[in-house]
Amino acid sequence: MHARLLSAPSRAAAASTSSSTPSAGCRPSWKPRPPSRSSASLPPLSLLRAGASMEPASTEGQSDPPVHGVSDRVVGVLGGGQLGKMLCQAASQMGIKVAILDPLKDCPANSVCHEHVVGSFNDGDAVREFAKRCDVLTFEIEHVDAVTLEKLEKQGVVCEPKASTIMIIQDKYRQKDHFSKFGIPLTDFVEVDTLSSIEKAGEMFGYPLMVKSKRLAYDGRGNAVAHDKNELSSVVSSLGGFEHGLYVERWTTFAKELSVIVARSRDGSTVCYPVVETIHKDNICHVVEAPAEIPEKMKKLAASVAEKAVKSLEGAGVFAVELFLTNDNQVLLNEVAPRPHNSGHHTIEACYTSQYEQHLRAILGLPLGDPAMKAPAAIMYNILGEDEGDSGFVLAHQLIKRALNIPGASVHWYAKPEIRKQRKMGHITIVGPSLFSVKEHLNKLLQRDTDGQKKVRPRAAVIMGSDSDLPIMKDAAAVLEKFNIPFELTVVSAHRTAERMYAYASSAKERGLEVIIAGAGGAAHLPGMVASLTTLPVIGVPIWTKSLQGMDSLLSIVQMPKGIPVATVAIGNAENAGLLAVRMLASRDPELSDRVNEYQQDLEDSVLVKARLLEELGSDKYLQQYKQP
Repeated sequence: MHARLLSAPSRAAAASTSSSTPSAGCRPSWKPRPPSRSSASLPPLSLLRAGASMEPASTEGQSDPPVHGVSDRVVGVLGGGQLGKMLCQAASQMGIKVAILDPLKDCPANSVCHEHVVGSFNDGDAVREFAKRCDVLTFEIEHVDAVTLEKLEKQGVVCEPKASTIMIIQDKYRQKDHFSKFGIPLTDFVEVDTLSSIEKAGEMFGYPLMVKSKRLAYDGRGNAVAHDKNELSSVVSSLGGFEHGLYVERWTTFAKELSVIVARSRDGSTVCYPVVETIHKDNICHVVEAPAEIPEKMKKLAASVAEKAVKSLEGAGVFAVELFLTNDNQVLLNEVAPRPHNSGHHTIEACYTSQYEQHLRAILGLPLGDPAMKAPAAIMYNILGEDEGDSGFVLAHQLIKRALNIPGASVHWYAKPEIRKQRKMGHITIVGPSLFSVKEHLNKLLQRDTDGQKKVRPRAAVIMGSDSDLPIMKDAAAVLEKFNIPFELTVVSAHRTAERMYAYASSAKERGLEVIIAGAGGAAHLPGMVASLTTLPVIGVPIWTKSLQGMDSLLSIVQMPKGIPVATVAIGNAENAGLLAVRMLASRDPELSDRVNEYQQDLEDSVLVKARLLEELGSDKYLQQYKQP
């Protein structure tokens, strides 16, 4: 076993050589990996150009050599952090060889890559030598030597995404300027290079004013807020002065921060993952909720903006598009990362194709995978360093131990040898039947309900137009109790409490409800009115009345207009309504599904017992023994 060392630096030298590398991204370390080809047998770069093409060269009269597995091509990744590690894990599953270039010996990807070359991804010589070992180059951090990549592309080396894209993304002002030319919605921005120019920007945009570094700004670094004109000078100094390269943005008040992962293949086709909401802690992504709880039209708008942004860039791969959803329902682009991203970690467990597998598919020219979620809901929680040194590891380990007892939870530990406050050390993904469910599991993981007094939020609702309906509707409640489903029981009249009904139905999904059982008699407008105000399934129970014995209620409920579906049951059969609600919930809840199957088996067994007794005793004795009034 031996390793290729390309200007292998000391830790201090690596930091100085990689001045554009984020400090939190100082990659932890290295262990030799046997190279896929001996360095002595490496052909010159000129001969590798044909091999770098996605279309294998063929000679007339000869058949192409067989491909062993998904692809024989070696993928070279600049950077070996946690994103590189998860990229290698996806590649290993597909049998794809991945080589990494990273300056630190114990970087997270070292333990899972095919080959680790020790060298700086900002060192042009190191990148050129590394390229000779690979068929396609990509990266897990955008702070790489883009100039060298551009030169390599001209020599025939395949880089995905393209160097032109990296250059745009590395300079955040240039990135904003690029997207504005393509009509992509952004907050207002302007370049500043003197005190007078930034004062003029303050007059134009007002305060607070967001001041940003053009380069090396991420996770809150390189950003500062001036609350008034008097703070401008100190804010500029804190960012390294105007010579560092600064611009300002109008302060954006937003309702939510969103993210869309977009995959683009080498033929230009794209697929979008479901829109997620990102929740930040001290400007660092801390929690990701999938899918985002926003109206469908907002999801479509977010995906459209994200896809348009990605199509304006060159090259294949996975792109993360971070967005703001404003209070007036605008979607504004914040920034783009041309690589796998923190907001896509959940896709490993929650989607049919993870963002990491998708990135490999895209850069190798393979068919793009299905980005849809295979779990109804997921939540990703970043394990951030809470303390320095051993105490920080102890706290992280305690969190991981609790996660191992959470249903649907998966732990990812990045194996960084050093822990610092706010450093990303790993993440936990929880999948489940609903966002309400996974949020509850996250609360348990974080011990947010340690007092034991927290009320369980209901999954189902049993409502009725009048308390006179309760003798019938209590049967639905009894079924929900039997299956241990939290529910709420209340009176909501479509006619006498119209405003209450509107507010109740409109907020039902947001409050965590998953199904509504609505009982109504006479005109029986309640089920249909509720169904028109929510996307949750509504089950109507026709209530028996003296005038028409419930036929009016039944006919009213079943004759909803097209587009407003309401399920219904027999007149007065609230028990079946409860069972139907249970089955709806069980379709996304494996544990509940098992209880429904057990219930069905008990029904069958009880009938079989009665049949056997009837056959043994005969009708007279059976009626005497079991059917006495």
